[in-house]
This record gives sequence, structure tokens and C-alpha cells, in this order.
Amino acid sequence: MKVLHVDPNHELLQNQFTELGFENHEDFDSSKEDIESKIHLYDGLIIRSRFTIDKSFLDKATNLKFIGRVGAGLENIDLAYARNKNIFLASAPEGNRNAVAEHSLGMLLSLMNNLNKAHKEIRKGKWDREGNRGLELDGKTVGIIGYGNMGKAFAQKLKGFDVEIICYDIVGGVGDDNARQVGILELQQKSDIISLHVPQTELTIGMVNSEFIDAFQKPFWLLNTARGKCIVTKDLVGGLKSEKILGAGLDVLEYEKKSFDFGDFFINKPKPFKYLRKAENVLLTPHVAGWTVESHEKLAQTIVDKIKAEFC
Repeated sequence: MKVLHVDPNHELLQNQFTELGFENHEDFDSSKEDIESKIHLYDGLIIRSRFTIDKSFLDKATNLKFIGRVGAGLENIDLAYARNKNIFLASAPEGNRNAVAEHSLGMLLSLMNNLNKAHKEIRKGKWDREGNRGLELDGKTVGIIGYGNMGKAFAQKLKGFDVEIICYDIVGGVGDDNARQVGILELQQKSDIISLHVPQTELTIGMVNSEFIDAFQKPFWLLNTARGKCIVTKDLVGGLKSEKILGAGLDVLEYEKKSFDFGDFFINKPKPFKYLRKAENVLLTPHVAGWTVESHEKLAQTIVDKIKAEFC
């Protein structure tokens, strides 16, 4: 089979495809239109997030048998249409779930103990012990929204702490020994910390808004290592200003055009983003929660394994 790679990935992906007898082709620079003009020549497509795989693209992919998306989500692919065309879809949430879980825990501990704030103050010559008195995680209730690969991995990391872990998911019966599944009302009543681990769908876009935030019974910490568009940024800022949200750890932002594409919002500086950049109780990272040295390899290996199991 001929496979087109439109994003660079770990070398093992192409190496192992070659061992399976696949013919690898690279095109990391051409436009979507140029890729569309030749996609009919290929049996497989490997992509991260360079462009959207829509109906028009799929109609031109007359010989396509599989799409491997080297990442956790498939939101940049028209899933229903691809499946209707019997195209096998492979994503790799198993490949970076541990990285995301560790990053989420790191952000939470940093926020609750003012590590980023204290570090910046000391670099400026300010030694403020009382102003950086932290809070302990033990005794808190952690609410996880989205209890799939990422949510379960985060719950596992939290087992070393004396915390209650609850989870909310639209799919029933996903709770396990690490987290008790609850309804949204109990989640909003009990949680001291909320961590998002959901895909980007019509249901999750804008889910964290003013109404959602105001429904919580007590102030809470918010983590988002999922997708930026799950949070309405201006409503998040309102929650931070009212102290309903104690602090936020954001690896993703609403302003991303797509995964890993931060566009020009650093230049345009939307007003809510200006606030986030200056807020001492906000920790920002550039969509790297699942982007470790180890996950780079594991993501590629996961895609190989799934395609090998399906076609070899």
C-alpha cells in the first residue's frame, strides 16, 4: 500500500511501515488543494492537524483505506463520512495519556503552591513567604470531566494523594476503582478541582461558560489539557475576577485555529487573553501536555500497531 505522510512524526512510523511492505511518501509543505489533487493515488494517509479532512477531500480519496491521526482527537476529520466510505480511522490517545496526566498534575500542584508566581517574584528580587503560602491537595475533591484514556490516566496519578476522585461522562458505566462516576449536579456540588479531558465535539464546545461556572457550590481550580474551545475565555476571566475560579491551568486556548496552530492572537491580543497573560493565578503552556519525548515515540507506535492489526 502507498501511504502519504503530510506531517512529520517519529521516524519509527515510516520505518515500521516499510518493514510491513508499505510505500511511504512525504509531503509536508503542499497546500490542502495540492494534496487533494493526488490523494486518489494513496491507500493510506498519516496526519496530525495540518488541515481538515472534510467531505470534499474524502470524495477525492477514492482509494483511501485508512487515516492515521497521530494524536488523541479526530475532530479534524469528518468521521461519519469517512466511516460511510469504509475508511479505517486510527487515533492514538493511548500514546500520550500518561504525558497528559503528568502535565495536568504538575499544573495543579504549581497553581496550588504558587510555584510560578514565587519563581517570577524571586527573579525580580522579591522574597514573599506569606504571599506564597500554598494549599495542600490532600482532603480535596477532584472532578474529572471526560473519563476516557486521559481522564483515567489522570485519576491514576492522583491515587497517591488523599483525595476523593469523581468523574462525569456522557457515557454511562465508565467509573472504576480510581474514580466514582457521578451526575453533573454532584460534580458541581462537591468538586474543589475540575480537570477537562473531553474531545472537541458539538457538545463540548463552549461547555465551560458562565452558567456552568456559577452552578458550582464552592470556588474551584480549573485545568484544561483537552481542547481550547471547550472553555469560553471571557467567562473564564469573569470567574477568575469573581474568585469563583481560584486559578486556571491552561495548556490549550480557545483562540487556537486548530491543534498546534496559535495563529496571530499574540498580535491581536483579545482582551480576555491579555488578562490571562497577566493573572498570577493562571498558568499557560503551549499545547504541550501530550508532547513529551516519550509520547512522540508512543504516539507513532500506537498508529503502527492499530493499522498493522487491521491490514496485516
